[in-house]
Amino acid sequence: MKGGHLQIVVCGAGPAFDVTDLVRTAQERSWTVAITATPSAMDFIEPQRLETLTGHSVRSTYQSSPGTRRSLPATDALVIAPATYNSINKIALGLADNYAMTSVAELIGRQVPTVIVPFVNAALAARAPFRHALASLRDEGVRVLLGPDDQWEPHPPGSGNERQRAFPWVVAFETAAQLAHESRPATSGHT
Repeated sequence: MKGGHLQIVVCGAGPAFDVTDLVRTAQERSWTVAITATPSAMDFIEPQRLETLTGHSVRSTYQSSPGTRRSLPATDALVIAPATYNSINKIALGLADNYAMTSVAELIGRQVPTVIVPFVNAALAARAPFRHALASLRDEGVRVLLGPDDQWEPHPPGSGNERQRAFPWVVAFETAAQLAHESRPATSGHT
């Protein structure tokens, strides 16, 4: 799929600083991009730099800037990355306690093709609530990039700083773009 609108939701984890890699990957393929950040993510990103790059304000609260649309734009795909243990569990439970989680809940409810890329350590990933959250999200049609098939695994506790450089930004975009392409209605060309 060439072109479209990508909504990115960034959570508070080390790789968030490099979300520009995802933005640039999408833009190189003629996609527009907007970013929403969880409150915790604001400590990990540079909103001004992202606003300059995307042409859109980074939203993290319900309060919008003057002249900014309050509703979500038409979205072809959603990428939630890096997704934290906390955010993944909230999303699976439908908890909407901040603007980012409310946006995610609505977009998934609209059946927007969604990709989640967790950034969790192996101890957190081993917890039953996390495993149940992943299963629930996958049952709902959300594509979670985690496991041997995705070549992205939880990292050993304490190794997040070394692991964040390998974060699969390009794979996240390519997966989202493919899902968006597959979800578009086929046009037969017959009249």
